[in-house]
Amino acid sequence: MRLLPRSLFSRLMLVLLTVLIIAQLTSLAIHMRERGEVLSQASGMQSAQRIADIVKLLDSLEPVERRRIVPVLSSPALAVTLDSGAVAAREQEPGARSALFAAMLRRFLGDGRPVAVSLTDAAPLELGPGRGFKGQGRGMHGGWAPPMAAAHYFSQPGLSFLAQVPLRDGTLATFDSRLPALTADWPYRLLLSLAVLLAAVVAVSLLAVRWVTRPLKTLADTAEELGKNIHRPALAERGPLEVVRAARALNTMQARLIGYISERTRVLAAMSHDLKTPITRLRLRTELLEDAGLRARITTDLDEMQSMVGGALDFLRGVASGEPVKPVDVMALLESLQADMREAGGEVGIEGALLKPFPGKPQALKRCLSNLLDNAVRYGKRARVVVRDNGEQLEIRIQDEGPGIPSSEIGKVFEPFYRVESSRSRETGGTGLGLSIAKGIAEDHGGRLELHNRTTGGLEARLVLPRSAMPSSTAATKM
Repeated sequence: MRLLPRSLFSRLMLVLLTVLIIAQLTSLAIHMRERGEVLSQASGMQSAQRIADIVKLLDSLEPVERRRIVPVLSSPALAVTLDSGAVAAREQEPGARSALFAAMLRRFLGDGRPVAVSLTDAAPLELGPGRGFKGQGRGMHGGWAPPMAAAHYFSQPGLSFLAQVPLRDGTLATFDSRLPALTADWPYRLLLSLAVLLAAVVAVSLLAVRWVTRPLKTLADTAEELGKNIHRPALAERGPLEVVRAARALNTMQARLIGYISERTRVLAAMSHDLKTPITRLRLRTELLEDAGLRARITTDLDEMQSMVGGALDFLRGVASGEPVKPVDVMALLESLQADMREAGGEVGIEGALLKPFPGKPQALKRCLSNLLDNAVRYGKRARVVVRDNGEQLEIRIQDEGPGIPSSEIGKVFEPFYRVESSRSRETGGTGLGLSIAKGIAEDHGGRLELHNRTTGGLEARLVLPRSAMPSSTAATKM
């Protein structure tokens, strides 16, 4: 099974080609067999007609004249001898060919005289001392010397009909009628026609299989894109009935998923928003406390709760963002964030250039880059941004000089509310949503966000955004 091709198109073509080749070979074998039978019958009919004519001629001649004319009548295809005596049958069992040859010979003779016929494979005859053939063609007149072309024809292996017919005076005439194997040459015209037919059927099969499998490929591509962008355009419901049903089911599933996600997002956003009211009330009541130490601890807890609620709202806004796609000057966006970080006491350096504006969601990209820069400045003191644009994809590397992240933790930091540090302090651990939000925004743009520790120390966040991933229109995908 490992040798089978993986795609449905390749498997269908393999099945079609195998069946076509087997059918063509079977047809060729049947044709060759029938062709051989027809050629044998035609050659046998000519030989039987000639033997009958020679018998009638010999019957009309005197014995002396017969012996003088027999060498003249002999030829490579038909050796004639007289008084050779009865020859034992060379067939173990009478075959259909010899019976058919005998019937044709009796019909051409037309006088009901007895005829003995046997069929066997004819070995090449050897030339005798007088350049005549030894064997059946040798009688009391020695060897018959044919020309070299005829000798080559007569020396080819093939089939031999040995017929013995008594003349009217009782003389036994023996005829060795040879059908050389040259009559079974390959039918090149038939082979050419079969090859043309096979090529035409293969070409039509390629088009038909491609036409049938193309909707399946479209369905597979659409299903894969749903994992990256749940709000992608709906699939066009047209084509064969089965394809229309599959497209309708896929579109229904997409609509239900969008509904489920939207409902969950609304519920969580409402909960996070409603939490702001009791937090505000608690903050006001905290101000009434006389114990300064207790008031400070409660205020710290409320600040952390406020941060978590704000982070949750940002995360949900990033997931359910309906922001339209626009050309974004990423370099200008990075310079704006650089100025904001500088005002907050952070140091950010920018290298590289942008070939052209990137098609994306401006606010979402700003939130993604802001979270990455905030992490780099918070844990690595300073950040270095390297921008690379090759026209097909945009790559942004954000490097810091911090302690990095243990290798076992890199895959977990993208989980919501997960923090490497065990402390719940906002100053050290944050809310654990920054990288989750950044990763979700990157995937929403058809890209990816990767983290790895640098060999020189610190952590590097690699953001890759393909330019072709974001849809430029809302037209339905065609099948």
